[in-house]
Amino acid sequence: MEKRMTYQETLDFLYSQLPAYHRIGKAAYKNDLHNTLALDDYFNHPHKKYKTIHIAGTNGKGSVSHMIASVLQEAGFRTGLYTSPHLKDFRERIKVNGEMIPENEVISFVEDHKDMLKEIQPSFFEMSVAMAFDYFARANVDIAVIEVGLGGRLDSTNIITPVISVITNIGHDHMDLLGDTPAKVAKEKAGIIKKGIPVVIGETTSGTHDVFIASAGNSDSEICFADENFSCLLDEMDFKINERHYIVSENKGIRSFEGTIPLGGDYQKANLRTVFQVFSCFEGVLKVTEENMVDGIRNVVKNTGLLGRWQILGRDPLIVCDTGHNYEGLEYVIKQLLMIQVVKRHFVVGFVSDKDLSSVLPLFPADAEYYFTRASVPRAMDERKLMIAANVYGLKGKCYSSVGEAYTTALANASRHDLIFIGGSTFIVAEVI
Repeated sequence: MEKRMTYQETLDFLYSQLPAYHRIGKAAYKNDLHNTLALDDYFNHPHKKYKTIHIAGTNGKGSVSHMIASVLQEAGFRTGLYTSPHLKDFRERIKVNGEMIPENEVISFVEDHKDMLKEIQPSFFEMSVAMAFDYFARANVDIAVIEVGLGGRLDSTNIITPVISVITNIGHDHMDLLGDTPAKVAKEKAGIIKKGIPVVIGETTSGTHDVFIASAGNSDSEICFADENFSCLLDEMDFKINERHYIVSENKGIRSFEGTIPLGGDYQKANLRTVFQVFSCFEGVLKVTEENMVDGIRNVVKNTGLLGRWQILGRDPLIVCDTGHNYEGLEYVIKQLLMIQVVKRHFVVGFVSDKDLSSVLPLFPADAEYYFTRASVPRAMDERKLMIAANVYGLKGKCYSSVGEAYTTALANASRHDLIFIGGSTFIVAEVI
């Protein structure tokens, strides 16, 4: 009898034989759905056995996905959640009611279908999507929240017909793959809009508004812009466990909602508006109460295991990590970091090798101490190259060949009245938490 693969051997197979965008970059990006459709046919179209919600966008789609899943769980729905990338364990990508897919399910997927996988030769992402869709069907979920990996139109997740499509926003990321203007990126992400299926847009901008209106019109889809119907206020950050939020709805009569959210970060205002707009569109489709909404947002970390969104790792000194990695995401984070009264700031930072540093380095403060480093993935930018580029913008510090060394040095150098920030790349955050 052939020896069964271990979980680690299965992961090695997933990563070493099949290209993964989050490891090697755009060389892994495929611009067609051929393999995805072949996998879907092989597994007998599992995504048709449950309802889905599809979520795209440059920033916020992870937080929005987790909050929506948490609300659905509070409402009693057995809820699947597919997100990417993971921080610590591949299984974070595929969850049912907040529980990661078991290791033996990952092993069985590869072992039981190895001949088919060798024949089709799907990418890492194509295979992980197929694994998620198949697992959700066998786990008998009522509904699955599906986060787009990259773009929208040609993303492997885009074979589903959801009950609602969501596009959080459009920003400066992956423009080498999706288009060199916000309008072109918006058109790619609008590819998730399906015939007659309502779509929620999280943030309205002049460069993308007409693209979304046209795409929705071509699909006969009702379209709602969340920031036109909802406003959100957050209490000033005091670094308590939960931050209080106030949501005001201006559609169907003015209504207000008040609750707490364990996710810090000023950018969560836009995400909260989007979540409320989504469930406003659900009336009559899924039974979700206002109490479910407030409880779902308050319990999002407990219900879904969300990590890395303005996550506070310590308080003396204050240690904050955040997975924001493009201009819009980092702009919010750094602006908020600069509002915190501290003696000195220490920034542990690294980026992926294809990052346009000229767009993000000007955001960082020159009066911080920098610890330039690299994550242990092939796609990581060399820390010396990063330091040289950062020096041009007046950012001073030293190089460290590992994230652990950089973080340990920052901890040793910081007083209890200082701040340590870890970020620049999802992979930097993953190695610290």
